[in-house]
Amino acid sequence: MLINAGRLLKKATFFIHPNFCNFNTTKLVFIMPPIETIDDVIDTLQNIIEDTIKNESTLGYFAALYLKVTKEVKQGILENFFEDGKRMEKLDVIFAKRYISAYYNHKENKSISQSWEKTFNISTKYWPIVLQHLLMGMNAHINLDLGIAAAQVCEGKSINSLKNDFDKINVILSSLVNNIEQNLSSIWPFLKKVLKFTNKIDSFLINFSMKLARDGAWNFAVKLSSNSKDNQSIIIKARDQKIADKTSLIIKPGLIPEVIFMVVRLGEQGSITKKIDDLLQK
Repeated sequence: MLINAGRLLKKATFFIHPNFCNFNTTKLVFIMPPIETIDDVIDTLQNIIEDTIKNESTLGYFAALYLKVTKEVKQGILENFFEDGKRMEKLDVIFAKRYISAYYNHKENKSISQSWEKTFNISTKYWPIVLQHLLMGMNAHINLDLGIAAAQVCEGKSINSLKNDFDKINVILSSLVNNIEQNLSSIWPFLKKVLKFTNKIDSFLINFSMKLARDGAWNFAVKLSSNSKDNQSIIIKARDQKIADKTSLIIKPGLIPEVIFMVVRLGEQGSITKKIDDLLQK
């Protein structure tokens, strides 16, 4: 029976690869499916979420939130929210593929950016709360990947023509702040009461998120677009190091937030799967 290999590759998360040196063993090989449209991005994010649920992995937290954001971007394109919907879909695809390729390469123990490596490395740790997992993903993806994607989509053209749509996608990305707080409150209902008595989590979350969603990523994109490809590699490497170092602000935000986060972690309700589902539903 003939199998449509293209369709199979597009839907598969992994396949069993025979070890020709020993036919009694197999190896799980994770394949990044072809991604050409925003619908491909959505399908692949859903596959990643299914994979993380199957393996009870905290990596599903960011994937769930990112799926919601991608759907909002798609809706914005359909409703002509952006000046150039076709270009925005291309940007979304380039942007998403950086996260998706990092995820699949991580599964295969292949080299990835330092920013994503630090993000994925905390997935097996007990103490990081859902908020910290999400911020780690946002740090790598927005502070590093977004600028790279913006420069690539405007390659050979003036990047200034993208500024309005870049600001509009940041409006969507910035909405993660309220979204995260709502989702965390469903995972740990007592959080709302804590937030009434201390602004430590609020200020930490809002200040960090806004910095990610605004000038830093755009300035990085402009810098990349004005340099040669050889120089771009050097700039990206330096930026990656800087963003990777910034993860210490998320994991070790200071004594008071750390104590609160420990209390939050002990009070988080449900399994990893339930938390992923909560993030998808709210």
